Amino acid sequence: MTFPKDFIWAAASASFQIEGAANEDGKGLSVWDSFCREPGKVYCGNTGDIACDHYQRFEEDCRIMKDIGLKAYRLSISWPRVIPNGTGKINEKGVEFYDRLIDKLLEYGIEPWVTLFHWDYPQSLFEKDGWLNPQSSDWFAEYTKVIVDRLSNRVSHWMPQNEPQCFIDFGHRTGYHAPGLKLEFPQILTAAHNSLLAHGKSVQIIRANAKLKPVIGTALVGLPAIPTSENFINVEVARRGMFAVFDRSFMNNSWFADPVLLGKYPADGLKKFENEMPKFSDEDMKTIFQPLDFIGLNIYRGWKVRPSLKTGAEIVPETEGTPLTTMDWEVTPEALYWGPKFYYERYKLPIFITENGMANCDWVHADGKVHDPQRIDFLTKYLKHYKRAIDEGIPCKGYFQWSIMDNFEWAYGYSRRFGMIHIDYQTQKRTLKDSAYWYKDLIASNGANL
Repeated sequence: MTFPKDFIWAAASASFQIEGAANEDGKGLSVWDSFCREPGKVYCGNTGDIACDHYQRFEEDCRIMKDIGLKAYRLSISWPRVIPNGTGKINEKGVEFYDRLIDKLLEYGIEPWVTLFHWDYPQSLFEKDGWLNPQSSDWFAEYTKVIVDRLSNRVSHWMPQNEPQCFIDFGHRTGYHAPGLKLEFPQILTAAHNSLLAHGKSVQIIRANAKLKPVIGTALVGLPAIPTSENFINVEVARRGMFAVFDRSFMNNSWFADPVLLGKYPADGLKKFENEMPKFSDEDMKTIFQPLDFIGLNIYRGWKVRPSLKTGAEIVPETEGTPLTTMDWEVTPEALYWGPKFYYERYKLPIFITENGMANCDWVHADGKVHDPQRIDFLTKYLKHYKRAIDEGIPCKGYFQWSIMDNFEWAYGYSRRFGMIHIDYQTQKRTLKDSAYWYKDLIASNGANL
C-alpha cells in the first residue's frame, strides 16, 4: 500500500503554540498574549509565555524531526516577533531566529513550509481596529515583503494565512478566541473581506519578490460532508451540502475558498447576507483571486449527511457511543477521502493535508514511555482513506501530521495534547510517543506498513 514516490510526509506546528519567549529579544505583543491575561478566557490562566520553549530549543526539536524522518515541516512566523508594532521597524533578532531555524531544517534535509499568519496578530495593529481597518491588507502585504526578502532564498513553499474561518469566526463573532470580539455581523463580514484581500496581496508580494520559485497555497479548515451511503443521490447531497452556506457561522467550506480559488463569493451566501455585505469592487475580487499551486486542508473530522425533504440535506445526529477524541470531536476517518475528493472536483488543484491528528489522553507511563495506541489507530484509519483518494486519481501530494509536539491549544491551554512528542511543561523534557516511532516507520516504508 505504498504512496506515490514523491509523496511528502511531514508535520506541523504554529509559532504562538510552541515558541514561548513571549517577552524576549524585542518581540511585540500579539492579541493572544493579551487574551491569555483576560480572566476566564484560557484554561487555568495558561499563557504562551514559555509554551514548549522552542525559541531556545529549536535545534533539539529539529534533530528530533530529522530522527523521525520528516520530509517537510510546516511552521508559522510570529508577525509581532519580526515587526513588533505590526508595521515599521523590523526586529532583527526576531528575523534571525527564523534564519537559524530555516538553516537548521535544511541542514537536516527537512523542507520548510512557511505559514505567514497563524493567529498571533500584532496587538498594536489590533488597537488600530485590526482586520476592520481598510489598511489591514496593506499591513499584511508589508509584513509579507519583509519575510519574503529575508527567507525566500531558502523557502519555496508558502501559505499566507492559517484557517481564516477560525480567526474570523472564533475571534470576531463568538469571542471564544483572541481578540475575543463579538461583533455585529456586517463588521464580521468586513473583517473577513479584509483578510481575503490580505491573502491576495500577500500572494502578489510572494510572486513578485521570491528568490526561489514560489509554491503557494492555502491552509483552510476542511469540513468534509460524508454521505451516509455511496449511492448517487447521497453523494450528490453531500457534495452540495459541503459547499453550502447554511448560517452566519463562517465554519463552512466556501466563504473563504470560493473567493480565493474561484474569484467570487458563494452565491447562496451573498443572497443570505446581501443587506449586510461591505461594499467591494471587481478589483477587490481580482486581488483576492490570485493563481495558487495547491489547496492545503486542515481536516480533523467530518459530518455525515443525508437527504432531507425540508432542506435538501441534513447532518446525521451523533449516535450513542460515537468515538471521540479528547477535544470531543468525532472520529470520522472517511473525512480524509471525501474532503480531498470534493475539494479537488470543485477547485481543480492538487491537495495537501496541512493538518490532521488527534488530541489524546497522553502521559509518561511507569516504563518511561508514552503509549498512545489511540492516536496510531486514528492516523492509520484516516491515512487509509486518504490513500483511497490517491488510488482514485485525486492528486493528493502530502500529509502534515498535527502536531510535531504537544503545545498550547488556544483556549484549552495545555489541557489537550495533539503531539507526537510529549512535552513535560515543567521541565521541557521531550519524550517521543509511540506514535512518533510508528510515524518514523511509516515514512521509511512510504506508507507500506499501514
